[in-house]
Amino acid sequence: MKERRSILFVCTGNICRSPTAEGVLRHLASERSLELRIESAGVGDWHIGDPPDERALRHAKSRGYDLSAQRARQVRAQDFEEFDMILAMDRGHLKALQRIAPPHHHAKIRLFVQDFDVPDPYYGGAEGFEKVLDLVEERCRALLDELKLTF
Repeated sequence: MKERRSILFVCTGNICRSPTAEGVLRHLASERSLELRIESAGVGDWHIGDPPDERALRHAKSRGYDLSAQRARQVRAQDFEEFDMILAMDRGHLKALQRIAPPHHHAKIRLFVQDFDVPDPYYGGAEGFEKVLDLVEERCRALLDELKLTF
């Protein structure tokens, strides 16, 4: 039996993009009866212990995703050992992760959306959160298809 795969999503403060991706992937994996360990974290420590941004919660809920149990945390050294895939929401997060990760773990770090930054909706309006959800849903479905090939 193959061991359960593990995925960590990373954004700036772990209150908008990465918790959205965590919630969407968890929901879609459950629909497909795939057992995955899915978490999210931030490169910074500004929001440790906080729930996702209220707007992220509201927009996700409107599409059937529940992020309410999530609490922000910062990337930890052991994350590089514990997770199979560490997915950065933008190039800045990717660079930060590559700086702090041991070199032998660099292969598991990549952009969530290849060659594209998921835009930060924090300083914008509702349309930014909807755009993030659109991107995250599309990419999470593709990621599950990719993972299905490796089980």
